[in-house]
Amino acid sequence: MPTPALFKNLSTLVLCGALAATASVAHAERISYNVTTPDGVTLAVQESGNPSGPAIVFIHGLLGSHLSWDNQVNAPELQRYRMITYDLRGHGLSGKPVNAQAYAEGRRWADDLAVVMQAAKVTRPMLVGWSLGGAVISNYLARYGDGQIGGAVYVDGVIELKPEQIVAHPQVYQDLNAPDLKSHLDTVREFLGLCFHTQPDRSTFERLFANAAMASWDMQRAVQSMDVDAVKALGGATVPVLLLYGAQDALVQTKPAIARAKQLNPRATSIVYANSGHAPFLEEAARFNRDLAGFVDSSAIH
Repeated sequence: MPTPALFKNLSTLVLCGALAATASVAHAERISYNVTTPDGVTLAVQESGNPSGPAIVFIHGLLGSHLSWDNQVNAPELQRYRMITYDLRGHGLSGKPVNAQAYAEGRRWADDLAVVMQAAKVTRPMLVGWSLGGAVISNYLARYGDGQIGGAVYVDGVIELKPEQIVAHPQVYQDLNAPDLKSHLDTVREFLGLCFHTQPDRSTFERLFANAAMASWDMQRAVQSMDVDAVKALGGATVPVLLLYGAQDALVQTKPAIARAKQLNPRATSIVYANSGHAPFLEEAARFNRDLAGFVDSSAIH
């Protein structure tokens, strides 16, 4: 006759098996794959969340990677969406070409995004671009139009690479390309610190710093002269556009950037987080996730 101890052991085994199965399912929802751009660059792509949910494509900023969006792809409140991230050319696990044209020509970044969307087979996704990612969205819109997307969110996005919209840090941008490794890494750390009004915890900062140190030096030299056709992009956009910025941004001039975007697209709406810097999706992640979800859901009914 089975003993109580045996039932207890069996229950434990069943519970462990169920937890393992659940973990396996959760793991199966996170997939990674590579795509190849028209000019031969390999891009690392990641997917998570609900494969059948409304799609969101996250586009990180300068010196970032898909890890920049950890507070979104791991957020319980966003798991009903299909979340797609990828490492921009010259960043993270993606290819790092050495020729300057690979980074200075905005159309190449636009083609990258188009290839990722095509490979993922997404239907009218919401594009969310942080900083440099905003310029990528603009170049995509200028090249492909907005017929294949549901909307766009510029998160402290670069509207145009103009002095009145970008905070001047000449020494920082110069020393990012310093041939001396110590100078370069010290400047990378300084640049990363400028991204936050409220600094992240130490482990997060260290991970982001290590991630930033992986970025191509060739990219960092050339991307500062990237062409961005914001006039054609924002001026021609008919889908919903949200400008979500931090008031304490130390890299992008919040008010002039929003004003310029609204001049080009008067239908664009804006939200400013009074206590965030350049990275509101990390500094005020819970609020950002709520605002993003609300915008995605409201855009779906337009």
